[in-house]
Amino acid sequence: METPSNSKNISRRTFNKQVSKTLGTAALLGTMPLACTTAASIQKEKLGIALVGLGGYSSILAKSLQETKHCALTGLVTGTPSKEKTWGEKYNVPEKNIYNYENFDEIANNPDIDIVYVVLPNSMHADFSIRAAKAGKHVICEKPMAINVKECEEIIAACKANNVKLGMGYRMHSEPYTQEIKRFAKERTFGKPLYVNSGAAYVMRGADQWRLKKELAGGGALLNMGVYAIQCAIYATGEDPIAISAQEFKTKPDFHKEVDETITMQMLFPSGCVANLMTSHNARKNDLYTTYENGWARLAPAHNYGPIKGETSEGVMNFPVVNQQAEQMDDFSKHILNGAPNLCPGEMGLRDMQIVEQVYASIAQGGKRLDLDLVKF
Repeated sequence: METPSNSKNISRRTFNKQVSKTLGTAALLGTMPLACTTAASIQKEKLGIALVGLGGYSSILAKSLQETKHCALTGLVTGTPSKEKTWGEKYNVPEKNIYNYENFDEIANNPDIDIVYVVLPNSMHADFSIRAAKAGKHVICEKPMAINVKECEEIIAACKANNVKLGMGYRMHSEPYTQEIKRFAKERTFGKPLYVNSGAAYVMRGADQWRLKKELAGGGALLNMGVYAIQCAIYATGEDPIAISAQEFKTKPDFHKEVDETITMQMLFPSGCVANLMTSHNARKNDLYTTYENGWARLAPAHNYGPIKGETSEGVMNFPVVNQQAEQMDDFSKHILNGAPNLCPGEMGLRDMQIVEQVYASIAQGGKRLDLDLVKF
């Protein structure tokens, strides 16, 4: 693996000297957001994003990047040579901004690329997130963050060591119906939450996909879809759970022989609220229902690409339909450019993986209820 050259550091020092001369004092930089003190982010109104892994979801991200206001698609990374030409031409990405998995580290020398979005099989998330951080690029990591807690911690450490920002690809936090559910929890609009039910499931087709391979996916439905149900319970209550129990079922054991197919979970929260959750690759469920002391709220669908639909005990919720991926990438770009809040920091991905590991541990112990000791952020 190559290491980033010193040329980038030299150019930043040169730039800062020039800024200091122009402004008359280096102290003025101290009044700017931390993320704005690099040459790239000061000079640009839009940040450049490179997509790593050009599969189905990257196609959605690439299209969404045609609608973003604060970032743009400027780089591609693929392990399939034929995609270099087709994607480059389709999205007007120059050849000098297209990389493969072997020469990826050379991205450190490319000022057109500010953010690396890792959209690879789960087992590759840690490697490329860490390499991107070492290259001096900000990182968006698609969910799940990695395949275990240790890898999540290593990604966070690498980003901190290289002074780059880290965000999770949790698009729902930029979606208005979801934001309203989060507001209900924060402001206790209907009082304390009492009970949450959420499911994230679909029927998987095709036996040749990487999500069915333990080595690449790390797990099955829980890592792919279960994260949505876990997230729903957390932002519906505004709390992190303190205990969890779980059970696993398989209705197509031959198809899902390496990874989990269907999992049910029960969560306990500090307020006393309980949540029943399910996830599956052989069922259909896409909803969030919360009962509060003085009312209820429902999203159905709750976490597809839209439109999301919602209602409460007071009536139908009505928010504009947004491009969730575009909003998510713009929100992260505003965090870098303007110091706006990081809606989904790396620690959120770590927390969710800590929960996932305890889910698997509970299953291994016959559904035993286990305490959760989660990272605070």
